[in-house]
Amino acid sequence: MKSWVLFFLLFGASGAIQAAKLDCLSCHDEKATAKASVHGSLNCTGCHTTIQSFPHPDKQTPVDCASCHPGNATTLAKSVHAGKGGPSCLSCHGDAHSILPSTDPKSATYASNVPRTCGTCHGNAEIAKRAGVQEVYSLYMDSIHGFALTKDGLLVAASCTSCHGSHDILSSKDPKSKTNRANIPATCGTCHAGPLQAFSEGIHGQMLQAGSTDGPVCTSCHTAHQISRVGNAEFEMKTTATCGGCHKDELATYRDTFHAQVSALGYRQTARCWDCHGEHNIQPPSNPASTVAPAHLIQTCGKCHTGANASFVKYDPHADSHDVKRYPGLHYSAVFMNLLLASVLGFFALHTILWFLRTRFR
Repeated sequence: MKSWVLFFLLFGASGAIQAAKLDCLSCHDEKATAKASVHGSLNCTGCHTTIQSFPHPDKQTPVDCASCHPGNATTLAKSVHAGKGGPSCLSCHGDAHSILPSTDPKSATYASNVPRTCGTCHGNAEIAKRAGVQEVYSLYMDSIHGFALTKDGLLVAASCTSCHGSHDILSSKDPKSKTNRANIPATCGTCHAGPLQAFSEGIHGQMLQAGSTDGPVCTSCHTAHQISRVGNAEFEMKTTATCGGCHKDELATYRDTFHAQVSALGYRQTARCWDCHGEHNIQPPSNPASTVAPAHLIQTCGKCHTGANASFVKYDPHADSHDVKRYPGLHYSAVFMNLLLASVLGFFALHTILWFLRTRFR
């Protein structure tokens, strides 16, 4: 007898809930879109668990997504988005009754739609200022990643979640964050495996692995959101200044060279830092594998200067005329040229003044 009662309670209740769902739509017909959402197979009370009778009171307790998604809720609670004023589940996933799977092109979390979804807050200067962050949406949209994803339709291009994560977004100051300085090479390396390997083998990567905070990471040279194509003129023309941000002495001496003077005139076909030192696998001259090691200089210079020989590569592109101890010949030659220039200009200035006085008062 008890088994029949249990059967009735279980299946009778199920039928009642199905009927109740139809009853819900009789009043809430605007929620009928729920049928097309990822929650379409659920009864209304699957989310609105506090509703126990029909009709129900107008004021209801907000739906708790964590009741079905405890893992995501726990992760979100530890992220930068947690707390009062932060985005809710619906801020990113869309309307409660029309949440679509991330594989659906219409979904707010579909790869090509993610930047626009995040840009709701991170593209608003006022919201960004209030949250103490930078407005980055416009920067990303103008970057190579933004163009590849939203203009060219390449879903493999990096979007916000590719670098920052989705629910587990942490402050860049957090050692566990994907955008923490120490983790940036690994984050970028999920797509750029080749450059990551080369960087890890180079002096900059070795400095990072040794715990040094002086060496650059990917964002030091490429920036974080406003990443441009490395082959375009804009990127090439600013590389020396980028390298010079750390290598100030080398930048100063480079600017005295013919290479820098030609570059300043707008010519692309001239040597810049990476033409000689390499790009990611940069090694010091003392390393035999370095492109500027003595044994490789003829080959390196020969890329532009056909016929370069041992005598040609004795030229020092970073010689400092102010360093009398290391470059005495260059120093005194520079002093002589400056004195010669000053005396010639001084002589002609005096000659001009005297000639003016002679013609004015004769």
